[in-house]
Amino acid sequence: MTVHGIHHEIRRARTVEELVAAGPLFDSPTRPEAARDFLSAPGHHLYLAYTGAEPVGFVSGVETVHPDKGREMFLYELAVAEPYRRRGIARALIRTLADLAAELGCYDMWVGVDADNDVALAAYRSAGGTDDGPCAVITWEFA
Repeated sequence: MTVHGIHHEIRRARTVEELVAAGPLFDSPTRPEAARDFLSAPGHHLYLAYTGAEPVGFVSGVETVHPDKGREMFLYELAVAEPYRRRGIARALIRTLADLAAELGCYDMWVGVDADNDVALAAYRSAGGTDDGPCAVITWEFA
């Protein structure tokens, strides 16, 4: 995708090395053993946004299944490096995960977010999410 004249590519993370390279985007340094576990766990998904060879954003999601609901996608975490914000990267990452969720037969996707996190709320809403109550749960409907 090209946004504001800069080309960004979104790819699914498949190797520990990719996750280590994306370490500055995470809350803490990448732990290779945890990265291996994440990548090998069924239903765990992580997409990276790149500008050239540099990872500039990511979204992770985990499929959950409940006996009375079926399969849904939990948007676990989203981040975009400061210099690349407000360029549509977060929206593209969210839509990529939402498209995967729909392909997998999930009935929805949701994320928990602090009600005063205006930046996150704006990103989720711009990608089609809607507020689902006072706890600021954002949902996407697929069916």
